[in-house]
This record gives sequence, C-alpha cells and structure tokens, in this order.
Amino acid sequence: MTPSRLQVWFLACRPKTLWVSLSPVLVGTAVAWHDSGALLWLPLLAAALGAAFIQIGTNLFNDVGDFLRGTDTPERLGPKRATAEGWLTPGKVKAGAWLSFALAFLCGIFLVAHGGWPIVIIGLASLAAGWAYTSGPKPIAYGPLGECFVFLFFGLVAVGGSYYLQTLTLSPLALIAATLVGIHAAAVITVNNYRDLDGDAKSGKNTLAVHFGRPATRHIYTAEMLAPYTLLPLLHSIGWLAALPLLSLPLALKLIRRFHLEAPGPVFNNILAATAGLQLTFANLVNTKL
Repeated sequence: MTPSRLQVWFLACRPKTLWVSLSPVLVGTAVAWHDSGALLWLPLLAAALGAAFIQIGTNLFNDVGDFLRGTDTPERLGPKRATAEGWLTPGKVKAGAWLSFALAFLCGIFLVAHGGWPIVIIGLASLAAGWAYTSGPKPIAYGPLGECFVFLFFGLVAVGGSYYLQTLTLSPLALIAATLVGIHAAAVITVNNYRDLDGDAKSGKNTLAVHFGRPATRHIYTAEMLAPYTLLPLLHSIGWLAALPLLSLPLALKLIRRFHLEAPGPVFNNILAATAGLQLTFANLVNTKL
C-alpha cells in the first residue's frame, strides 16, 4: 500500500533520527546556562530549527543520492526510501532538500545577527557538509569518514555553536560535553553502515564498516557506546551529578549485546532508532545535571 503524500514526505525526513541533531543543541544550551545562569530562548529556538532543517535536507539529499548512484536496491535492509520506491521523483526530493536548506538559512540570518561572523562560518560549513554528505563527486557517506563527519558536526560544531550563541564565548566544559554527545551520534551512523554493509560493498560504497568488516565494526560500535561513560570524570567540576548519565548505561549495554548477537537484517532498523534514543537519553541526563 502506497503511503499518502504527507506520509511519504514524513518518512523521507526520517523523523526518528532528528534527535541526533537536536540533542547537541540542547546540551550546548544547558552547558551555557550552567556557566552563565542565563537562557536566551530565541537563539535556542532558531538553532534547534536550523539544525533540524539541515538534517532533514541532508536526509533528503541522501534519499535521492543513494537512488541515483544505485545504492538503494530492492535488497536493501533499511527502511523504504521515497525515491527508490517511486513515491517521489528525484527532482521533487531534491527540491525538498533545497527548501529545507533555505529554511535553515533563514534561521541562520537571525543567528548571524545575534552571534556574528563565527556563526556565518558554522552555518555555511554545516550547509556545505550536509550537501556533500551524499552529493558531489566524492560524497562523504561513500568513504570511511562518515563517523568522523557526524562526530564533528553533530558534536563539536553543534554543541559548541549552541553554547556560543548563548554566551558569545567557548569553554572547556562545552567542548567536553560536545565530545560525549558526538561520539554517541557517530554510533548511529555505525549501526546504519553495519546494517547496509553487504549492499554498500556491492555498490562501491566504502564506508568504515565495509573497510574494516563486520567483526571490527562490532568493536567500533562497542567503543562508541562506552567511551562517553568512561569520559564522564572529565566533568568532575560539576560534582557528583556528573555520574547521572550512568543511569543510561544499562540501555547501552543492552544495545551492544544486541549489536553483537543479532544477524544483520531489518532488526538493525530498531537498533538504529534505539541508539539515537540512547543519545537523547544520555544528553538529557547531561542536561539534568547541568
């Protein structure tokens, strides 16, 4: 049964993963609130909307890019994609992606007026990276640097930029928090690439999972899930509450076990969503202690 037009666009935006872009904005703002005692609501709202629009645009470019390169085939294990299923034409999906980027740009105009030239650099770099992830002659997603890209832009840039918008400065605490959030965000991409490893290898998509193989990728995922917990002592300056994110450790251990034991297949769609959910839970616990 073909979904309705509204459902098609909703699915194409991949709403289950949007917390990967929103969580770092909330964390950066929470760290700024801890350091300054003030909260600027308009910059927070504009940053959250801008981040969401950039991720939606990136997801749409990924939808059409993978279709045009022949990566999305009927054998694909991941969720159905709008272009590959014929629900939307490549032209419409590209138009939706550019519209999403345009909306992010509008949010950026306000943020630049508030934060100045550093926000211009962050905004343009984020838009360019979102396009380059699956577009252009050498898409980032088609090489082994996808996890590094996510760590950088959904960790250091997003958290650091959100902190800067609140304080117009940057602090070591913000960079530490950005590292913790960014590592978990990278784990989401690892799940995606592990699930799609066989199809990616056939189509020439040389992700980190394809490059190292399944056994090594299982260890990479384990490290990405556990590293933020081992780094929590770096937040010692805020006292015993720095241990609060440990409450989410049982969920992380459960996901690691599933990642190691489950056979590659559609079940990893659930593991991917749960990994994004863990990042949100971890980020919320970080916010609570701040």
